Amino acid sequence: MLNPFPPTSQALDEPNGLLAVGGDLEANTLLCAYAQGIFPWFETDQEILWWSPDPRLTLKSDEIHVSRSLRKAIRQCGWRLQYDTAFADVMSHCAQADRNQPESGTWITPDMRAAYCTLHALGAAHSVEVYDDDTLIGGLYGILLGNMFFGESMFSLKSNASKMAFVGLSKLCRDHGIGVIDCQVHNEHLVSLGAQSMARKDFENHLRGAIKNPMTDVFANPLCLLPKEPLPLEQRLGTQLVATVAELL
Repeated sequence: MLNPFPPTSQALDEPNGLLAVGGDLEANTLLCAYAQGIFPWFETDQEILWWSPDPRLTLKSDEIHVSRSLRKAIRQCGWRLQYDTAFADVMSHCAQADRNQPESGTWITPDMRAAYCTLHALGAAHSVEVYDDDTLIGGLYGILLGNMFFGESMFSLKSNASKMAFVGLSKLCRDHGIGVIDCQVHNEHLVSLGAQSMARKDFENHLRGAIKNPMTDVFANPLCLLPKEPLPLEQRLGTQLVATVAELL
């Protein structure tokens, strides 16, 4: 396939990062987009909108900030962490998040859910889940391509649950050579955890180093970005991941 997107340098300044309108949410299109630092973000009554903001919100996985109050909550909660055991449920909770909350997911349309569940089945999309006993109370999901994790959305049903999922994501990224987590656009919730702005040019330079596939190969066959097998995150990374929230400290 030819590159379906214009150069990111053509993205608008206002609204910041709007690059293209239309297209589809097929796996080929989404993988091609993420490999270039482009992501979809739109409301139910809109066409698909594609974005490449400048600056970009990112978090260096070894620089996450865990406040004193969050440390105390982590020590006391007794919650568990799991990975890729409830991807569709995590997406559904993210989609239902209150619009006034920092992890609002009103843009997660049924078509978006179907598209990312397809990427999950292909082994490119993953979730981190927080459980209180057997009840799912928080989590997040995103895309892992090469050594780059693109965070998409998170939710909390109990205080701090999404933050704990994000700390868990940061730890597994740090431990497995994934230096930067893409947080897309400014979000005070994530800034409080240490996320910082990065110029688009710097983000794209990092992206080229994190995803080894040449873009000519990606344009010819975006599925080349997929792992050899669609494995759960723990198997894909090849090591046992943190199982309890308390282990994050």
